[in-house]
Amino acid sequence: MKNSITMKRIVIAIGVLVCLTAAHVVFGQLAEGVIHYETKMNLHRNIPAERESMKAMIPEFRTTKEQLFFNQNEVLYKPVIEDNVEEMNTGGMRMMRFGSPQTETYINTDNQMRTMALEFMGKKYLVEDTLKMSPWKFGTETKTILGYVCKQAYFTEEVQVMMGSERQTRTSEVTAWYTDQIRPFLGPDRFNTLPGAVLAVDINGGERVILATKVEQRALKKNELKAPSSGTKVTQEEYRKIVAEQMEKMRQSGGNVIIR
Repeated sequence: MKNSITMKRIVIAIGVLVCLTAAHVVFGQLAEGVIHYETKMNLHRNIPAERESMKAMIPEFRTTKEQLFFNQNEVLYKPVIEDNVEEMNTGGMRMMRFGSPQTETYINTDNQMRTMALEFMGKKYLVEDTLKMSPWKFGTETKTILGYVCKQAYFTEEVQVMMGSERQTRTSEVTAWYTDQIRPFLGPDRFNTLPGAVLAVDINGGERVILATKVEQRALKKNELKAPSSGTKVTQEEYRKIVAEQMEKMRQSGGNVIIR
């Protein structure tokens, strides 16, 4: 009988220990704050060989900064720096260089809904959709970023890109590094469906690299995190059609168009 009672106590003690350990993992995660990112894009990588001369007209790399505000159930990812639209005349050839799209991404993790606020050609749009899970696979490597131990995840996808006036399909390889020391479903752009916060993303071996430069653990200020509400509501497919039509109009107007 005594042995039976002793065993029950051991089982109960182990159960309590497991619960306390699990609670420590959950409550030990950073659940509110701001993550600062820097995105570096290689603009020369996708210029076709027949347009090699274009490399002299645009810089090789373009760097932007973004911030991700988060609390326990909401996320807002938005750009920090705005680039102005520029128009240049070079040897009789008109070239337009657009700043990065003014895109804000808001996610409510309770209902798994995503709202994107986009600005294109002076007009604002709102695209609402459910949060899509990327086909992540998990690697065995780890690395430390800003003092956070990060695990590796990756996937390969087919993407549609414009090469000159033609739309082509390319294979895109995405590698991300995430930490479970910060709450899950956080990350830059659309890389936000991992069991932790994504602190680095590498697309196609340096074609586009997103890296966290600072993590702030603090209470958010009023209005730092709120769902965007300004703009015409459209579906993702409707927005893509709008962009494609405008690009075709600009191409036919007699100049090369470079979207940056």
